[in-house]
Amino acid sequence: MLPNKEDILKVAVFKTSRSGGKGGQNVNKVSSKVELIFHIANAPFFTQEERIILNEKLAGRLDQEGNLHIVSQEDRSQLMNKERTIIKLIALLKSGLHVQKKRKPTKTPKSVIRKRLADKQSVSAKKENRKRPALD
Repeated sequence: MLPNKEDILKVAVFKTSRSGGKGGQNVNKVSSKVELIFHIANAPFFTQEERIILNEKLAGRLDQEGNLHIVSQEDRSQLMNKERTIIKLIALLKSGLHVQKKRKPTKTPKSVIRKRLADKQSVSAKKENRKRPALD
């Protein structure tokens, strides 16, 4: 089950710091960079199976303690960057919990096979007719 924004805000920890990039002197005085820290094991809205799946799929993004760090510093506004981190987290959790459908192997219909072979024969005949006639 995917959590909603309110549930994430109860569990997530936010850190702010000064951001680089555009913003002029505003960059030097405003902490607009936001880092969201989310511990999957502490999230009450996930089942044990979902936690295991998320830990496996997001293993490359987790630190030593099992925290997921998401950073945003695109905007000049701290509030906008906070919203972006939440949106990124929800998208990451959604992709992590997505289960691939099992493919059912199907047999190629005989009519398709017949049509393909007939097409091959017609192309072969067309190319055969392009040759010069033999001098007997």
